[in-house]
Amino acid sequence: MTDKLQLIDSRTTDVGGIPVARAIPVKERRTIGPWCFLDHIGPARFAPGEPGLNVGPHPHIGLQTFTWMLEGEILHRDSLGSEQVIRPGQVNLMTAGQGIAHTEESVAGHPSVHAAQLWIALPETHQATRPRFDHYPDLPRWQKHGAWFTLLIGTYQDRQAPTLSFAPILGLDLQADAPCTLTLPLAPEFEHGLLALAGEVTVAGQTLAAEQLAYLAPGASEVIISLSAGARLLLIGGEPLAKPLQIWWNFVSFDKEAIRIAAQDWQSGDPRFGEVAGYVGARLTAPSLAGL
Repeated sequence: MTDKLQLIDSRTTDVGGIPVARAIPVKERRTIGPWCFLDHIGPARFAPGEPGLNVGPHPHIGLQTFTWMLEGEILHRDSLGSEQVIRPGQVNLMTAGQGIAHTEESVAGHPSVHAAQLWIALPETHQATRPRFDHYPDLPRWQKHGAWFTLLIGTYQDRQAPTLSFAPILGLDLQADAPCTLTLPLAPEFEHGLLALAGEVTVAGQTLAAEQLAYLAPGASEVIISLSAGARLLLIGGEPLAKPLQIWWNFVSFDKEAIRIAAQDWQSGDPRFGEVAGYVGARLTAPSLAGL
């Protein structure tokens, strides 16, 4: 087991004015199955009158944005006209496909935010699918051996999440009421990532440092984890991608030219991305294409 385990340090970045820990993509690993982005946001606290999370209109292609809310509330708006507050225990899923724009803001009256925000790369055959937005307030949740399990997406043992997916995938949240040690069955054809969201977590005998990701290569059929009381763990997984994925700014594709076109369309105001109604503020500007 330990020969398949890799420990990867997150890097600190900024999203909407809040420091976050980015676990993927980083130099050591860019994807885990179709998961191609994982930010651990917070827990961040805001003083009275201090602005919280505020991410202006920005575009996406070729992916699904996936938000798992732990504390506080975030308001999502998009160019389809969707307007949805996400609360703890809920998932927001936006399928960008051929193109969409959206915003994210903290909700007034909630002086904190804690969430995991991820991207899922769409398979090549679904890259140009029509955009859509889905909200999941109710997910499979059960208790076993002193821990609560919530299935966020995909299938785990005999349970199936309602969350829209386009390829084999797993997203699982574990939270311990008391100290516990668990043996988690895994799909051996998947690669997996485990990130502590709170408390002390040990994976295959290795204690995770703050904002450290444990990566498990395909071939593992189980993993032993230990959680301190109140600890929380995010487990993601999926089959390794067959082709290299291109990730640039907010765009994901298997084709660099598709990203170049999307960037030019966004900068020129092409209607493919639409407009986000209700948001007050400027839209984000794409970086120079010289970096692509």
